Amino acid sequence: MNYVQLYQAIQDYAQTTEPLFVANIPRFVQEAEDRIYNSVQLPSLRKNVTGTLTSGNQYVSLPGDWLSAFSLAVVDSSGNYNYLLNKDVNYIRQAYPTSTSTGLPQHYALFGNQYGNLDALSLILGPTPDNNYQVELHYYYYPPTIVQGQITGFNAITGGSLYAPGTYTEVALTGGSGSGATANIVVNSSGAVASVTLTNGGQFYTLTDVLSASNSSLGGSGSGLLIPVNTISNVNGTSWLGDNYDPVLLYGSMREAMLFQRQEPDVIKNYEEKYQEAIQQLNRLGTGLERGDAYRNGQARMKVNP
Repeated sequence: MNYVQLYQAIQDYAQTTEPLFVANIPRFVQEAEDRIYNSVQLPSLRKNVTGTLTSGNQYVSLPGDWLSAFSLAVVDSSGNYNYLLNKDVNYIRQAYPTSTSTGLPQHYALFGNQYGNLDALSLILGPTPDNNYQVELHYYYYPPTIVQGQITGFNAITGGSLYAPGTYTEVALTGGSGSGATANIVVNSSGAVASVTLTNGGQFYTLTDVLSASNSSLGGSGSGLLIPVNTISNVNGTSWLGDNYDPVLLYGSMREAMLFQRQEPDVIKNYEEKYQEAIQQLNRLGTGLERGDAYRNGQARMKVNP
């Protein structure tokens, strides 16, 4: 199931094409995706990255799509992989009370937000690296959403003229091949748009789209604003879930849609039950069939009968 098919199925199941409902379909889908990825550990949705530790720096920045760690290895000068043990921060602080306790790292812990990027996380190592070691991280990640054609960036804008100065929030962007994109727009004292900050990427946009905004949303006057789309996500509208097990994605999205519509409790309960049934089947794959030889202590594993 691709996004076009999922998008249509949600409308068909809900029996509505009401504009506000349709505009929120990407939100229903992404809420369902987040719920799924935090409910089941899927070995198929695990990847690795490599990098270099900095001598004297006990912190490691995690990738932006990081969900949870699977393993962390430091590669020494001889090419040997040394897998670190996952501990609590308090353990590392107690075992290595000063950052000058250096050596080949043996332990790591989830530390918290990165100083320069509060939306991303970091690890703390113990002891502090005494060399610029190579490092390899295996981790579960958040795959890109199945939602097709969400805007993620713009080219340089043409600010237009004669708009009413001010700051306008959640302005609906017009034009292009998609729908649902919104932005915060600042008009300077000269009446030109100075900045456009995306707040919702919408759906079904393409790289050739040039957007604008109604002057009724910008103080009632002005014209000439041009916002060229620079980057979009998921051009094809496909994902691992859509390709491999779409019922959990459909029923998860429908659960969110029914809550949005404030449907009767029995309707919501029906979709919740269908979602839970699909999650159990997905869990059978993720912690069962794909974990036949797993042996690590603490790793989720379900026994699957032949």
